[in-house]
Amino acid sequence: MFRLSRRQVLIASAFAPLAAHAARYPDRPIRVIVPYTAGGLAETIMRMLAVSMEARLGQKLVIEAKPGAAGNIGTQEVARADPDGYEILVAATNNFVINQFLLKMSFDPLTALAPIAKVADVPLVLFSNPSVPARTLPEFIAYARAHPSELNYGTPSVGTVNHLLIERLKQTTGIALTHVPYKGSPEALLALLKNDIQLFPIGLSVGLGHLREGKLTALAVAASQRLRMIPGIPTMSEAGFPGTASNWWGMAGPAGTPDDVADTLHKAVAEALTTQPVQARFLEMGMLAPEITRQQFAASLKAEAAMWSETIARGNIKID
Repeated sequence: MFRLSRRQVLIASAFAPLAAHAARYPDRPIRVIVPYTAGGLAETIMRMLAVSMEARLGQKLVIEAKPGAAGNIGTQEVARADPDGYEILVAATNNFVINQFLLKMSFDPLTALAPIAKVADVPLVLFSNPSVPARTLPEFIAYARAHPSELNYGTPSVGTVNHLLIERLKQTTGIALTHVPYKGSPEALLALLKNDIQLFPIGLSVGLGHLREGKLTALAVAASQRLRMIPGIPTMSEAGFPGTASNWWGMAGPAGTPDDVADTLHKAVAEALTTQPVQARFLEMGMLAPEITRQQFAASLKAEAAMWSETIARGNIKID
């Protein structure tokens, strides 16, 4: 009969707790940090996903808002946490691939975080005031060229994806538009309805009601595919201006998070995104459920960071 030596028994005993711990992840509640105020879109998304994720993981997700510094406070807290999968981040595009090029930060999210999953895509729709004699993006570009510096575009604030999308469009087409930053989407939407601004890129749910009432025009969707709620509106690429932009939300842990832990969380997110309640709610809110692997998500961050970094540098964009 084969017998283990005393040394082999001791070695096996020493590693047994580690193996058991890895096999049963998670064995306690998982803290989910959202780096924005409570009740916002990130928290709404996570509470939608939590029902399915908790059932798969067998543990509660404790969702906690940690706002401040454009989301950097909560993001940094996760970046400095133990990489054991029990403290994870759900944050916006800016926190992963934009803020580091605009703000003084003590960490680089591209290296300080371990990407886990993209949890939601919120494609931007380019809404225009109907007073502008343009019903498509090419018509708007032509009108803007014929009326240089006469048109204004609004955004929720400087440095947002909304802002950078139009700056990139300006850089690509050579049109001259005046940027009017607001303190949030509601103010910018009101300005668009009043024709104080003529263009506002924002998620579909913000402008859909006004679009149906004929108070707004939808020129194009900055996504890789058309949106089911407005199938007649082409993508920017279809309109002849390649580009996608969305206020997407992603999940990450601290750098060094074990692959098996990240895979477990990714699978829980992917499964939650396929459930009927989540699919229905995403459709209603004009959001897309991402279908990319953890590795694809990580690669996309590097590519998008490079794109926005170039846009920011070329446009000499700064936050005062």
